[in-house]
Amino acid sequence: MTAFAGSARGKEWDVDFSDPKTSLLADMVQDRQDSVALQLLVVGCGEGNEAAVLAQRLEAQVTGIDIVPHFDPRAAALVDLREGDATRMEFDDQSFDFVYSFHALEHMGDYRAALREIHRVLKPGGGYLIGTPNRNRLIGYLGSKNTSVAEKMLWNIADWKAKWGGTFRNELGAHAGYTMSELQAELEKVFACADSITSEYYLRLYPSWRPLIFLLYRTGLWQQLFPAIYFYGIR
Repeated sequence: MTAFAGSARGKEWDVDFSDPKTSLLADMVQDRQDSVALQLLVVGCGEGNEAAVLAQRLEAQVTGIDIVPHFDPRAAALVDLREGDATRMEFDDQSFDFVYSFHALEHMGDYRAALREIHRVLKPGGGYLIGTPNRNRLIGYLGSKNTSVAEKMLWNIADWKAKWGGTFRNELGAHAGYTMSELQAELEKVFACADSITSEYYLRLYPSWRPLIFLLYRTGLWQQLFPAIYFYGIR
């Protein structure tokens, strides 16, 4: 599916937002949904560019919230970006068809409250996609945008020091994320289902590496080598 020239609201896009990873995740959402998600919420939207990509890719009306409202004006002109606390959302119950949250949950002090809020604002049968860093990873940040190699090296060194010191936890200030089992357990406390789509994501992102990715899964080495984990589920 390619980026299109109009949104669900019938506007023409002045800017063609593009991000291969977000576009891939949008395609995976579309593959799993029986119908188009007309009302989509992005929790922890950052500058708002991911929200714009999702709006273009899925032809959805997208709202994004972030605790720090530093939004890209181009994205803010196309989607509804708001300052908001994920643990106390201002939206009515059952307001959205789908909720998307990418590398945001690990930054929230009360992430369980955020998950309950995501459940609350989802319509019955609505879906969600949540991705976080993999806490078991050996190396991270390789795909970080607008960062230098030196910055990525420093961040990994800080992570390794935290691991050796026993402080590699979100609640202790580390950008740690969750293990697969940790995140699945937390999601299953709140939602009807929580299915890992991690392997599919990496297989589709790196199709030429399929034999290696299958090998990593068979041997269990993916737990140390995949930098992030992804779950899809239903309310």
